[in-house]
Amino acid sequence: MSGAVKASAFADALHAEWTKLRTLAGTAWLLAAAVVLTVGLSAVSAATVTCDGAGCGEDPAKVGLLGVLAGQAVVAVLAVLAVGEEYGTGMIRVTFAAMPRREAVLAAKAAVVAAVTAAAGVLAVAASALVALALEPGNGFTAGHGYGHLASAATLRAAFGSVLYLVLVALLGVGVTALLRDSAAAVGTVLGLLYLFPILAQVISNPDWHRHTMQLAPMQAGLDVQSTIGLAGQPLSPWQGLGVLALWAFGALGLGGLTLRLRDA
Repeated sequence: MSGAVKASAFADALHAEWTKLRTLAGTAWLLAAAVVLTVGLSAVSAATVTCDGAGCGEDPAKVGLLGVLAGQAVVAVLAVLAVGEEYGTGMIRVTFAAMPRREAVLAAKAAVVAAVTAAAGVLAVAASALVALALEPGNGFTAGHGYGHLASAATLRAAFGSVLYLVLVALLGVGVTALLRDSAAAVGTVLGLLYLFPILAQVISNPDWHRHTMQLAPMQAGLDVQSTIGLAGQPLSPWQGLGVLALWAFGALGLGGLTLRLRDA
């Protein structure tokens, strides 16, 4: 198949997946919920967390973007449904009959889910950051307590990285669902990967193993990108942490693509 034909076929797959996701019951509601929960929890955090003096240890970016912890769960569910719904109804056989290149189907699904997640993520994170910038100076995040202008390059990196974080969580959901082919199992697996690792780390007393667990945890490592203070004490740098989450996401996509190739629909 020539490059032009492949590109045309992939464009058709993108159009088909966009149509399916756009018409899927709940897509609009889930995207709206991701934005509302992210902004709402971030606003509550920015309004209630205070810095009472110099060296209080609070990271203004993490405080102002706390809502990403809630938004990621909704994004994960959306990603799972984007793939799992077709397996649940049996429509995946029709999809593969129309588009025999299964890896292209998975890539198109991942691209469409990533695009809508990025759009919702930009809106949610930008609104959260603006709310935080408005509220935090009044809660003690001032130059007198050791904080410079909050709208810094580090804050911009934290905000941009948070959008990428949500996109990678969505891709993790797509990959896990392609691997497991069951929406309920996929939702449980993705949320378990995100939320159980930090709990596991808390019960590990050995400092080295605790650090390694935090370095491997997809949520903990990925959210390092939000840090703007105390970077030397983190298990990973901000971009290294996001790289760990990327390895989880693309690893899941790779295994999901391999499963599509080797197993019957």
